[in-house]
This record gives sequence, structure tokens and C-alpha cells, in this order.
Amino acid sequence: MMYAKLVVKNVKRSVKDYLVYIVTMTICVMLFYAFLSISSEYYQPDIGAQYDFTLLSDGMKLAICAVTLLLLFLIRYVNHYMLRRRQKEFAVQTVMGMEQRTVGWLFFAETLAMGALSMVFGIFLGMVCSQFITAMLLSDYGQSYQFTWMLFPDTVLLTICFFVCSFLLVGFFNIRTIRKIKIIDMLAAERQNEPHPGKSRFMPVITVLYLLMLAWMLVTGIRIKYFYFDVRFALPVHLLFWGIVFAPASGLLWPIIWLVKRRKFGFEKLIAAEMIFTLLNSACTASVPAMRGKYLLSYGAGVMNQYMLFLIVNVIYLICGIIFLMNSAIIVWKEKSPEHRYTGENLFLLGQITSKLATNTKTMILICITLVLSIFLFMIAPVLTEWSLGYLDIRSMYDVQISSRYNDVMNEADLPQDDYTVVTDFLRERDIETSYDCTFSLYLPNRVDFHNRVKWEFPAVAISLSDYNAIREMLGYERITLKEDEFTTQWQSIAADEDRDDFLSSHAGITTDAGTLTLADNAYYEEPIGETVYNSYTDVLYVFPDSICEQLLGVMKNRYIVTAEGLSFADAQALQKAFVQVYPEEAAGNGGVQYTIRTRTLQVNSLLANNFVLKASMIYGAVVLMVICLTVLSLQQLLDAGQYRYRFSVLRQLGVEERNIGSLILKQLGVWFGLPIALAVLISGVVVGGFLQTFSAEISTYVGVGALLSQIAVTVTILILLLVCYFISTWILFRRSIYTLYQHDYKF
Repeated sequence: MMYAKLVVKNVKRSVKDYLVYIVTMTICVMLFYAFLSISSEYYQPDIGAQYDFTLLSDGMKLAICAVTLLLLFLIRYVNHYMLRRRQKEFAVQTVMGMEQRTVGWLFFAETLAMGALSMVFGIFLGMVCSQFITAMLLSDYGQSYQFTWMLFPDTVLLTICFFVCSFLLVGFFNIRTIRKIKIIDMLAAERQNEPHPGKSRFMPVITVLYLLMLAWMLVTGIRIKYFYFDVRFALPVHLLFWGIVFAPASGLLWPIIWLVKRRKFGFEKLIAAEMIFTLLNSACTASVPAMRGKYLLSYGAGVMNQYMLFLIVNVIYLICGIIFLMNSAIIVWKEKSPEHRYTGENLFLLGQITSKLATNTKTMILICITLVLSIFLFMIAPVLTEWSLGYLDIRSMYDVQISSRYNDVMNEADLPQDDYTVVTDFLRERDIETSYDCTFSLYLPNRVDFHNRVKWEFPAVAISLSDYNAIREMLGYERITLKEDEFTTQWQSIAADEDRDDFLSSHAGITTDAGTLTLADNAYYEEPIGETVYNSYTDVLYVFPDSICEQLLGVMKNRYIVTAEGLSFADAQALQKAFVQVYPEEAAGNGGVQYTIRTRTLQVNSLLANNFVLKASMIYGAVVLMVICLTVLSLQQLLDAGQYRYRFSVLRQLGVEERNIGSLILKQLGVWFGLPIALAVLISGVVVGGFLQTFSAEISTYVGVGALLSQIAVTVTILILLLVCYFISTWILFRRSIYTLYQHDYKF
């Protein structure tokens, strides 16, 4: 009973000191419950008969639980902070005769009680937050939202189990730690510092690992240049291939020079120069995926993935190097600028910053890297989801879409000629009425191109004018006309304008097996008509008069159907199963023909479910990472406040006004929050900008610049609000901790 009273007393006394911890854990519980509530078996939103909620529910449960494992780190770190802050109190209790094991159990009970308090508030707020998640879900599925206040028992139980298990796991580690700490170490905990980075092995080890990666980059660059380089490439491509060789080679050469002259150049100069080569190497590495589509370079996805890994390594090393050099830069600036050093309390402020930056280098690096990842997820989540939604409109333009591919067909006799009667029979048996039904062939202008199977060099195919107009009528477009000796073109939306113009200027006339055709006055059309009308690796489709197509070789057979009412999910599944039994998707046994059936219902259902799981998990992961970083920054400063009490009291005794002391606190917190966040925003901005530039055509087509800017603005606003909340909370608690030593009646 006495111990229980002591735990209750400590909890009441600690609530104010550990407010950041309670708020953070409440936010984590709230987010966990809100996102996970969608996977509850009691959650039955009205999304329509065309959709199956099972895929989304299972996907959300796996994604959220996987991301939430990151919270174990946060719980462990916050408990470590609380343990270190209370070590002097633990030492006093031990000296008074309490066993260290008992002290550990009391601390465990205290943290568990605060965790339980956080869970209660978190679940309550999660019920509110889940309404926003539901609104976002119904919006993606095109349904209206109505507020429903509901508590899901299985989600509550899973939330409690996860966080209680986390608290128990971390709590047992805390008990073990307290039992092993010596009393003298507890008393001296606040005065312990990490070794100076100049004597630390952290940055030398990181540099050695980076040099090994540079060697890998050099070997890869030489191999790619050997296999893929061609003197006929444009100048930017020449610079790319030479850059991926010389950039890593320069980064490897400089450390060799430094080893020879290391008495003249310090380790900081090695890192500073290496940063320049890393920037150059990053630019060359990022150009590999950026130039592939623009110049139609032939290296595949394996090379792209490899250079994305190299880019990530370069970014990480840049962050490590910049933060490592920051302390030296401040010291040099302080020594060379006495007019600023002795202005006001700048000498004290610079001493505060350099002393802690020397001991917190690794922490600042990890925070900055995590923030870059968090901001990247925030920025990219709306881009990827809107991209996929825009792409969905083009992929699922018809209720039923059947297509074939001749890529593996070796004999003309094996080319598809079927009208897919199995689909006709299925629709008749299910009494499914159709509004439009078009079966058509796609032709090669020249029969000799049938055996041309070189990637990126497949010939463009042609469609007859009547079939093209039938498709346009299905989609609500106007019909077109052609003369008997004319042709026109249909282009994919993602095709670049300059590529289209270059193609048309070089194809004013075309020779076919049925004669020569000239380009019509209306040379091209860009209204989307689906993807399967284009040949592999092509963005253009010829439109020929019917009389011409009758004399050409048909290589693909497609069928597009628009039903009077959308297919239900059950009918769509049954239709796909019936079709695959007759026309397997694999080429074996079909003369090499590949058949594909797509239904709008299954496509929309699958993509919306995956899209929402992706968006929700990315946003949830970004919020969790952001909360972790801001919590670590906040608790680190609050721990420093306990160590700096004496220093600030000396300033006050020397006559420094409390207003100036408050300004010093604000500047110090501004540096510690601003340095990693500003660096993370800068680097992530460059990374996101490069991503958007690389896929600018797709983003412009499927997302739109206006929608992209509005989504990024909302994201930036959320990040700023989180930052402001944590910064203000830390500032208030920091000042309160400093002024408790003054015994001064200060009002906040």
C-alpha cells in the first residue's frame, strides 16, 4: 500500500515534467487506433456493391502494425530520458535504504500508469480522428460521408495489447538497467558527456563505408559505360556516362591524396572536400533515371534501382558530413569574428551550442535523416496516390476490356482471330445488357515488321477508321473523317510534345502493304482511348481507311464493352475466371498469344484499395517519424535544461536581465530545432524536386500542377503545425525548468 501511494504521488508530480511524453504517446495511440479502426470487423462502410472491402481491411492491418513497430524505439527513448532525468532521485531513494530492484519496479509502475493515461486519452481522440480517416476513405470511393460515433471493441483490444506489451517490454529493460547502475553513477549522470567528435570513430567509420560504396559506384559506372554507351548519343548523355565514372573516381582519389599529406590537411578538410565530390556524384547518380526516358536509354530497371540506392547513400553521407562540419564551422566563425562573438550574450550562446553539438552529432544526424524520410513520404504520398487515380481513369475506360499481344508469336498462322464468344455467352447468361460492344483488329502497316521484336523498336500498329470512330463514340468523342489516301495518328497522353512533333515531321507520308498514305490536316488526336490499342513500347497508333486495313496483317484482336449498368464485384470475378479458363494469360499452349481481360470493377476495386492502403500507411508512417524526431529533439533539450540550470543562474547573478535570458533560450532552441529541420527540408526539397522533374510528364498528365501544388501546400501546413506545437511546448517547459532554480515568480 505504501508503494502504491508513492507511485500515485510520483505520477501526480511527474505529469507536468513529462508532459511531452504523455502528449506524444497520446498522439501515437490516437493515430494507431484511428488508422487501425478501418480493419475492424465491425467497420462496415457503405462503399457500394462494386467494391470488396476485405482487401483494404487486411492490407491496412498489416501496413499499420508494421509501421507502428517504430513506436518501440520512441517508447524506449522516452523511457531512457525519464530514467536519466530521475537518476539522482533514484540514488537518494537507494541511499535511504530502498533496494534498487524496488526502485526499478516503482519506476516501471509509474511509467505504466502514465502510459495507461495516454492510452485512455489516445483511444478517445482516436474515435474522433477515425472520422477523418473514414471521410478520406469514402471520398476515394466516391461516396458521401456521414458522421458516425462508434467504438470498435476489437480495435480497442488490439491497441491496448500492443501498447501494454510495448510498455512491459521497455519496462523490464528499465528495471534491469536501474539494478545495474551504481549509485555514484546515478548522482553524476547529469554531468556525463559523450566523447568529442574529433576523437570519435563515428565519422571515420562512416567515411570508410562510403568509400567502399564509391568503389562499387565506380565499377558499376565503368560497366554501364562499356555496355550501353554509344558515340551517337547527344552531349548530355555523353556527360552522364563520363560523369558516373569520374565522379566516384574523384571521390576515391581525394582520400588517397589526403593520406599522403594528412599532416598538412586535417580530418575536417578531408570531409569538406569529400562533400564537394559527393554533390557532384549525387548529380550524376540522379541523372541516370532522369535521362533514361528522355533519351530512350536501354539500361533496365536493375540499373535504375542500383543508382537509386547510390543516390540514397550519397544523401546520407551529405547529411553526416554537413552536421559533422557544423561544429568546426561555428568555432572558426567565432574565432574570426570577435565583433560578433562579444556582442551581447553571443559568447555564452556559442559555447552552449558547440559544447552540445560536439556530443550530439550522431543524434542530430539520425534525426535529420529521419526527417528527410518523413518529409519525403509526406510530399510523395499525395503525388503517388493522385498519379494512380489519374492513371486509373485511362486504364479502366471500359467495363470490359479484352486485348491480345503477339510478342511471343512466331508464326502468322497463330495470330488471334477469335471474337471472344465466351464473354458474349457470359453476359447473355447473366442478363447483363451492353450499351456499346466493339471487337476490332490492330494491323501492321508492313508485314515484314512482324518479326521485329527489338525492345523500344516495336512498330506502331494501325486501326481502321470505322473501329476508331466506334471507340470514340463509346467514349463520347466526335467522329473523324479521312480521305482514302490519308491517315492520322492517335497519341498516348504521356507522350511528350516534342517527341510527337518530331515523329509527325518525319512521317508526313507512310508506305504500307496497301499503298502510300499522306498525313491528314488533323495530324493527331490526344483524347485518351485506353492503353491496349498501342503496340508494346509505342505511344502512337495509326488510323487508316478501312479499305487499307483490309489488305494488312492483323496482329492483335481487342474487344471493348460498355455495359448498361456497372458490373458487380461478383459478376466481374466470375467473368474473369470464365475468360481465363479459355484464354490463359500465359503464352504457352496458345501459339505464343498473350490474352488479357480487364474489368473496370476489379481494376477500380483493386487500385482504390491498394491506393488507400498506400496513402494511409505513408501518411501514418510520416507522422510517426515526424513525431519521433520532434519528441527526441524536445526531450533532448529538456534534459539539457536540467544540466544548464547552474549556467543560467550564473548569468542572472552577473546581472543579465531575464528578458535576455529568455531570448537566449529561444535562440538556443531555434538552433537545435532549426539545424536538422532546415537541412532536412533543403535536402528533401531537392530530392522531391528531382523526383517530380524525372516524372514530370506522368505527373502533369495524371495529377495536374494545380492539384499537386494544393496537396503540397496542405502537407507543408501540417508539418509546420506539428513543428510549432512541439517547439512551443519545449520552449515553455525549458523556461519553466530553468526558472525553478531561481525561485522566481515568473509568469508564462
